[in-house]
Amino acid sequence: MKIAIGNDHAGTEYKFAIVAYLESKGITVTNYGTDSEASVDYPDFVHPVANDVESEAVDLGIIICGSGNGASMTANKHQDVRCALCWTVEITKLARQHNNANILSIPARYVSQTQAVDMVDAFLNTVFEAGRHQTRVEKIPAN
Repeated sequence: MKIAIGNDHAGTEYKFAIVAYLESKGITVTNYGTDSEASVDYPDFVHPVANDVESEAVDLGIIICGSGNGASMTANKHQDVRCALCWTVEITKLARQHNNANILSIPARYVSQTQAVDMVDAFLNTVFEAGRHQTRVEKIPAN
């Protein structure tokens, strides 16, 4: 499995914890995020993740910013990206099961690092249910 990850300054420590977790599972990670806590602009680190997901260069993406909102809004500008802003394991599972989310947006200022890693685990290990949800997902693109 290949994962792209991106973060701004609010998500740097979270990114380090998540990358360590992913690599411990044998998952290949492409790091587009900043490794610093100096202020940066989240779109610069989110667009590359969304591009990789959109082009299927990776299986899934993970993005992290303070609230998760700006990162999610940026990612969802890309066709074929279904980015879900999640703050609990349960919401993360539903985003995969019902919406076939392919990017997880984590709000670093509102969840603990442990919660974030648990959400990543749920994101990777929950499958899309398809069925009635497939029809809905197919209606998401604007074109």
